[in-house]
Amino acid sequence: MKIVFLDAATLGNDIDLSPIEKLGVLTSYDNSLKDQVKSRIKDADVVIVNKINLGAEEFEAAPNLKLVCVAATGTNNIDMASANKAGIKVMNVVDYSTESVAQVTFASLLSLICSIGYYDNVVKSGAYSQSQFFTDSGRSFQELKGKCFGIIGMGNIGKRVASIASSFGCKVYYYSTNGIAHCKDYPSVSLEELLQKSDVISIHSPLNEKTKNLISLKEMKEMKTSAVLINMGRGGIVNESDLVQSLNFGLIAGAVIDVYEDEPIKSNHPYMKIKDKEKVILTPHIGWASIEARKVLVDKLAENIKSVI
Repeated sequence: MKIVFLDAATLGNDIDLSPIEKLGVLTSYDNSLKDQVKSRIKDADVVIVNKINLGAEEFEAAPNLKLVCVAATGTNNIDMASANKAGIKVMNVVDYSTESVAQVTFASLLSLICSIGYYDNVVKSGAYSQSQFFTDSGRSFQELKGKCFGIIGMGNIGKRVASIASSFGCKVYYYSTNGIAHCKDYPSVSLEELLQKSDVISIHSPLNEKTKNLISLKEMKEMKTSAVLINMGRGGIVNESDLVQSLNFGLIAGAVIDVYEDEPIKSNHPYMKIKDKEKVILTPHIGWASIEARKVLVDKLAENIKSVI
């Protein structure tokens, strides 16, 4: 069996692919440009991709292809209709990064609302050494306890984030993007209610026709001016230009962003125009990428291949 991994470098160079290598002849490429894909998969039985797009052209060029494994939860980079037409099974991987994403969510949120960057600089710059006081009072911060924590997308990650938020003493609510209130542990509310009552809004939903541009200027105007918006789902869920405008004009207090509509972002991306950089934490799509999560991902990719071939 011939297995081709088109963008293996997205998993990092410190990850062992031997669970997949045991299943067949693995050809692994760090990355593949669009004009390289068809020639690289022409003899493949299985293709693994993380972010590379596959559609009708690529499927037609790979007559032996039986399975596409997506090394991620989302499958929006695969033309599912074309895959079905060609008789090619598509399998994603779920619940491999729950702990990683939840940890990065709160690491970023706490860093932002506690002004950790500011306080770190107070010490490292020497300002604290010159102070006559034992503590710095240049900034104030609030506790999470008692705050309303709104979650958009109550899947595995959303539930874990909800659990941690509850342990901080937050009142947790959620909005179901598919309209089904499947989690009975927390109150399900409308998007409008969630926007209006939440002090923190954390997005953990996939990108689809229901969530595309879900949070735009209209929705941000409904949020509290003291609220923080977190996006750990997909970039296209939040209108990026509108978020910049909302931050610059004080419609919301801050944002934590780990995902972007186009990745990596360009040097002239709208987020580079945020006037007060301390209002935002920007990370390069690393929420999913703990070493433990990436090892589990490889194991689950191997399980997917074994279940089909």
